[in-house]
Amino acid sequence: MHEQSTRRGPLAGTLAGPLALLQRLLDAGRARTGHLVRELLKFGTVGALAFVVDVGTFNLLRVGLDLGPLTSKTVSVVLATTVAYLGNRHWTFRHRGRPGVRREYALFFLFNGIGLAISLACLGFSHYVLGLTSPLADNVAANGVGLALGTAFRFWAYRRWVFPAVAPELAPEAERSPVA
Repeated sequence: MHEQSTRRGPLAGTLAGPLALLQRLLDAGRARTGHLVRELLKFGTVGALAFVVDVGTFNLLRVGLDLGPLTSKTVSVVLATTVAYLGNRHWTFRHRGRPGVRREYALFFLFNGIGLAISLACLGFSHYVLGLTSPLADNVAANGVGLALGTAFRFWAYRRWVFPAVAPELAPEAERSPVA
């Protein structure tokens, strides 16, 4: 049987202190941002589903039924918004405050309206100002640039106003669990 050496090398002793400090800092950072990372991942999953609904509906209406680009985008966003609300309320932000369903629903749709305006502005600029009128150009403007900008705005607005944080001492024990 062959024994493995446990020697670390000449620098192991001198690096132990700084490496341990770095590890403690990384652990503290993960503890503070872990809930945010989980929310982002869940938000992204719900958003991916809503994206499929949005893009699928947009293309069905725009290409399949030959509706105008702005009408198609408006209908697709309203449908995708309903899917996103249900997913975010009941999964992504379920541990956050519930200031009242009517208020929450109204704010959710208000901020989605602003997100829609961001997407429509990108689409309208591309389609009507730049003259890029192909289905590909409409998709890039609406479902690429517009969606990315609108999504960043929505995540910020949802966390800030729609699903506000609850003080940890007010949250039920099950909701404080880090494995939500």
